[in-house]
Amino acid sequence: MSTRLRLAILIYGMTQGVVFGIGTLLVLSVPSFSEQAISLMPTVVILSLILAAPIAWYLAPRLRLRFWRRQEEVQARPRRVTLS
Repeated sequence: MSTRLRLAILIYGMTQGVVFGIGTLLVLSVPSFSEQAISLMPTVVILSLILAAPIAWYLAPRLRLRFWRRQEEVQARPRRVTLS
């Protein structure tokens, strides 16, 4: 299993929660949608389950950028030699 897939699996639940929250806010805050909330909420749940996977897949490599930058900085630093 690749690192990207592992990271995507880890952040899938959080991504799904955020997408669900945005969808719920849209349904409940727009007056024309809130009248049909009973029929729209299952759609929001299904869409959040489906849309969270590609979003998590897109975000997964970006979680590693900070690590890559730090590693490059460490390797680029001149080594200190101490004389004892």
